[in-house]
Amino acid sequence: MAFPSDLEIARSASLKPMDDVAAEMGLPQHLLEPYGSDVLKVGLNAIDELADAPRAKYILVSAITPTPLGEGKTTTTVGLGQAFKHIGKRATVAIRQPSMGPTLGIKGGAAGGGYSQVVPMELLNLHLTGDMHAVTAAHNLLSAMVDNHLYQGNKLGLDLTEITWRRVLDMNDRALRNIVVGLGSKSDGVPRQTGFDITAASEVMAALALTTGMDDLRGRLGRIVVGYTTEGEPVTADQLDAAGAMTVLLREAIKPNLMQTYENTPVLVHCGPFGNIATGNSSVVADLIGLHCGDYLVTEAGFGADMGAERFFNIKCRVSGQRPDAAIVVATVRALKAHSGKFRIVAGKPLPEDLLAENPDDVHAGAANLRKQIENIRLHGVSPVVAINAFPTDHPSEHAAIREIAASMNARSAVCTNFAEGGAGAAELAEAVAEAADEPNDFAFLYPAEATLREKIETIATKVYGADGVSYAPLAKRQLNTYERAGFGNLPMCMAKTHLSISSDPTLKGAPTGWTLPVREVRASVGAGFVYPICGEMRTMPGLGTAPAAARIDLDEQGEIVGLS
Repeated sequence: MAFPSDLEIARSASLKPMDDVAAEMGLPQHLLEPYGSDVLKVGLNAIDELADAPRAKYILVSAITPTPLGEGKTTTTVGLGQAFKHIGKRATVAIRQPSMGPTLGIKGGAAGGGYSQVVPMELLNLHLTGDMHAVTAAHNLLSAMVDNHLYQGNKLGLDLTEITWRRVLDMNDRALRNIVVGLGSKSDGVPRQTGFDITAASEVMAALALTTGMDDLRGRLGRIVVGYTTEGEPVTADQLDAAGAMTVLLREAIKPNLMQTYENTPVLVHCGPFGNIATGNSSVVADLIGLHCGDYLVTEAGFGADMGAERFFNIKCRVSGQRPDAAIVVATVRALKAHSGKFRIVAGKPLPEDLLAENPDDVHAGAANLRKQIENIRLHGVSPVVAINAFPTDHPSEHAAIREIAASMNARSAVCTNFAEGGAGAAELAEAVAEAADEPNDFAFLYPAEATLREKIETIATKVYGADGVSYAPLAKRQLNTYERAGFGNLPMCMAKTHLSISSDPTLKGAPTGWTLPVREVRASVGAGFVYPICGEMRTMPGLGTAPAAARIDLDEQGEIVGLS
């Protein structure tokens, strides 16, 4: 009998009334706003009202460098949240909201998988409570205000060639990457070249994810830099009188969404910043609430430990003031084999047959990546635990090989079968994480805020990525000097690079050495509160593949969604 689809499993879940889920977290009724029967919005007052409740252990889920297929990090996050109940503990999960572009493209949804899902999965993956669209509207309001300012005479002196604020849409649409606006009659605006990014790449999204409250959000939105004058001075959303209305459009989106897993573990779903040019973490607000709602808060950071985890430690934790108690590195047999350099994995295509054959030596050949990502967790003084996400095509000898690699780094490990078995399949992981979280913690930031922008870049490049050094294009040098003069030098660094390698070259597997990180340009997300150097080609508006998921999604004769994965 074939294993049921994620959608079939999700629909078989026995859901608890959401009021009961909230009550088990200690959330009183007056803080809750129902959105239908399966989602609650949680009011921001929960942060202050729960502040005296015991603090949960703060657990981060990260990973080795993934293949294009992903390694099941969200599935592991949800499974671990469920597993704590199996060892007599209470947990809350905090994850990002899926973007509809990837959901309807190659990647599919982001609810987890198998019996470790957030449910209802179709609700999570398609719109949810409209937060993504609120971010889109707030962002595009500012875009409209920029173009209106130009049309009304450009009193601030914006240089048309130095306008950095584009438009956004929560959809994969490559045709919108580069466009010309203002064509037509004179009343249609000032012609100029611009483009669209996906909503997850919006600085508004990053600001929402990093805010600590409504007043803080208003300040962040006001500081957004939309471009520069002909004299090189930054022009902000506040100068365009846009930030107030942007804040109003986000007044509901700032409230986290509460859902549940297949086994009724509470899940806070909030924000969805990109993982390659932004933080790749769910919101600070959700974590500040979830940290007082149980014994453990399990949250997830995008891509490998060199990406999302590094930003969690050095950006998100600076803002929240919170310190993690343990971190998980999700590893799979197939990904470690891929890091041997012997195999090529392409999203949307079957895995190579040789990769599926039993061969623990190939796992050991890719071990350098796992070792480096364990080291990247320890760089921040946090105890790592290796979660071996098991697939049906794996072999016990290959799981044993990963355990040997973890043991060589003095890291705990556990084989996870929660995709097929739910929380019970991650109970061993829950026990290992509980032990690690009880150990003394020496958490520390990788660099001080007062370090120069170049010092921050070079620290991350050499210590986290293993580069020999950094090379700066002339444009990047000029931009760094401009940002330092403008007073942005105290901002943390959010490195924009490929997620498919620890290096800046997606073709380099394992843990490359003997290379130099190229910084071709540097951008400042002043409102969100970070600077991001661009190290390679970054796509901020994905395209659809030859067989996008959207082509399979429909309604059946009963009006039920089919084809969603």
